Amino acid sequence: MHIPSCTTDSLELVNFDSALEAANRPNPDYDAAKWLYVPNVYSEYRFILGTRGVNPLICVGINPSTAAPDNLDNTLKSVDRIANHNGFDSFIMFNVYAQRATNPDDMEHTCNQALHEENMKAFRYALSLSRGQAPAIWAAWGTIIEKRSYLPACVRDMIDIGNSFGAGWYSAGKKSKKGHPHHPLYLRKDSLLEPFDVDGYVSEILTT
Repeated sequence: MHIPSCTTDSLELVNFDSALEAANRPNPDYDAAKWLYVPNVYSEYRFILGTRGVNPLICVGINPSTAAPDNLDNTLKSVDRIANHNGFDSFIMFNVYAQRATNPDDMEHTCNQALHEENMKAFRYALSLSRGQAPAIWAAWGTIIEKRSYLPACVRDMIDIGNSFGAGWYSAGKKSKKGHPHHPLYLRKDSLLEPFDVDGYVSEILTT
């Protein structure tokens, strides 16, 4: 379990560019040629965790928990399996908000804009990793997006960034009654991705 020790505005945040530079150097704790882990040490926030490749599936949850290189939780194991089944050579786990909290009820109640801006830098970088094809973004946050009022607006920022890269949005599995995309944890390993109208979805939940 990870319970936040403080609100992130009380932390001295490492900016994404510096964290990425460190993550691209050899690390004694894991194989940095295989794993992309930013920041590359366990902390109160995480921007990116994934494997390196040229055709990654970018899976988007709400917020990170305890997973780290060579220590994936069941959600990340499912993401890895589904990425492979759908023809991707790697996966990137990204999150709408970067604060670690195993229980989303423990997330901070106010969006830390500085953390959000660094997270959006991370999102741009993740999108840039797709070589020769449009980035594929898997919306996979389930109903957890209802936990905090600032989360849909964060997704709206991600949509704008995704549009600038020509990215496609997808979901897998049955959507909730309110149209929320299915969480990866209980999906079959042979689940297929299907196009997801994320713009229409966010417009709907922002007005309800």
